[in-house]
Amino acid sequence: MQTIHYEVRDQVATLTLDQAATRNALSPAMREEVAEVVHSIKQDRHIRALVITGANGHFCSGGDLRNIATAGLDNQGWRDRLHSLHHWLQDLITLDRPVIAAVDGAAYGAGLGLALAADFVIATPRARFCVSFLKVGLVPDCGIFYTLPRIVGPQRAKELMLSAREVGAEEALRLGIAMELQPPEQLLARAQAMAASFVQASPMAVSLVKRTVAAGSDLATQLELEANAQALAMGTQAHREAVQAFLDKQPARFQWPA
Repeated sequence: MQTIHYEVRDQVATLTLDQAATRNALSPAMREEVAEVVHSIKQDRHIRALVITGANGHFCSGGDLRNIATAGLDNQGWRDRLHSLHHWLQDLITLDRPVIAAVDGAAYGAGLGLALAADFVIATPRARFCVSFLKVGLVPDCGIFYTLPRIVGPQRAKELMLSAREVGAEEALRLGIAMELQPPEQLLARAQAMAASFVQASPMAVSLVKRTVAAGSDLATQLELEANAQALAMGTQAHREAVQAFLDKQPARFQWPA
């Protein structure tokens, strides 16, 4: 694999995003490789827990804007692209085994969505979280419409989505985005130790807990709404101009606070 590292040790899988040049941006190649891993884990009953983390001092900086700017997709093309992401994202969110995100540095945009797909988020004091989509004229994706309100409540979720402001580690802890903070040098070991604890748990009980907690909302409907909204946003002039400003290294037109 070219964009990630994947290993299984003592029934715990660890998936590490590793693209230093883009701060582990979720490029098409990375999405394909993550999808392959998620499918493999879903089929492999030997694996009892999954840890997702990032190399290079960051978790994931979000979508790959250079690829987005040159994709040349129409409305249906963007819907299809989101549906492709949703296929494995839904498998990850509904995986019947615990998923732990170990977050250091940036978890922005789709990177935040990937972190929130986990059951537990452990972060370092230097972790930074941001629902950054509005800065480039888009709406949240990668499941954030489903996951974030369930964690922080609808009002705070809308504030984070509409302000696109950065949330530091301490605030993320208060909001419930992060469950605990660990020093950078202890982050992965703590996440893997937590994952290892589930090796001895009842697989059925773990599955039932996750399934029952999730039963309060309709994920499929939420993801369909997300795909529709994002496909529309992708076709706007505001999005194109914001991405071009980013590529030209110009300040974003949208700033919070104004």
